[in-house]
Amino acid sequence: MLKKILLFLLFALVVIQFIRPKKNKTEGPQPNYIGNAFAIPADVKSILAKACNDCHSNNTNYPWYSNFQPVLWWLDKHIKDGKKHLNYDDYTNRSLRYQFHKMEETIEMVKEGEMPLNSYTWIHKDAKLTPEERSKLTSWANSIMDTMKAKYPIDSLIRKN
Repeated sequence: MLKKILLFLLFALVVIQFIRPKKNKTEGPQPNYIGNAFAIPADVKSILAKACNDCHSNNTNYPWYSNFQPVLWWLDKHIKDGKKHLNYDDYTNRSLRYQFHKMEETIEMVKEGEMPLNSYTWIHKDAKLTPEERSKLTSWANSIMDTMKAKYPIDSLIRKN
């Protein structure tokens, strides 16, 4: 009986290798990319690349272990969830209020150490942000908010209570 169960589990493991979600890879320029509307300093761009873009852009760098199921399903869920909350490649396609709020959330989550997720930094050790990197990222988000405040009426950026 145990042998049959193990054979069934092995068969199921082989079968699920062929059931794959579409990978998060988009070639070419992204017309709604945040960098098209707001300056991103080189040091901030490198922080975003190592700690944010895999889940918050349309271009994920997949690790070797993503070739195995159910790992790819787990990664796909994280990527979809991350993009649902904030997608830098679709940023300017959203309302001004959304854009402004997402920078507020970025500051809060980076300061509180909620981003990048522990499940991400556990494997991607280089994605752990130093206090200096956290400061650079929050300063950049603040600068975007300041730019928006200077360019747009405040009632288009924040919801009145």
